[in-house]
Amino acid sequence: MNVPASVKPAVWGVIGGAIAAIVIGFIWGGWVTGGKAVRMEVASAEAAIVLAFTPLCLAKAEQQPEQLVLLEEARTWERDNFVIEAGWVDNVSEKHRAAVAVACAQVVVEGMKAE
Repeated sequence: MNVPASVKPAVWGVIGGAIAAIVIGFIWGGWVTGGKAVRMEVASAEAAIVLAFTPLCLAKAEQQPEQLVLLEEARTWERDNFVIEAGWVDNVSEKHRAAVAVACAQVVVEGMKAE
């Protein structure tokens, strides 16, 4: 197949432009692959669940002021278990219970330190 000499530079320009657009799009343009988009969506949904259930946990914690002192005295890595055992996150599914408990414990202890 004979291609005119004037077409070859245009074809190479199109190919180079496409490659440049792809590289620029993924590096600076914020483009992501489908797999990464799914991972970002899951992380966003989990963060929303934690944000939604943390105030409910705080409300339950405020109803048990004697437990708040014990929570503050607990070691940092034991606080999530303390919150779960206290029943403050019983309304959260098992899948997200630990994350909500960690967030709740952090907020409660930080609030107590601020007072």
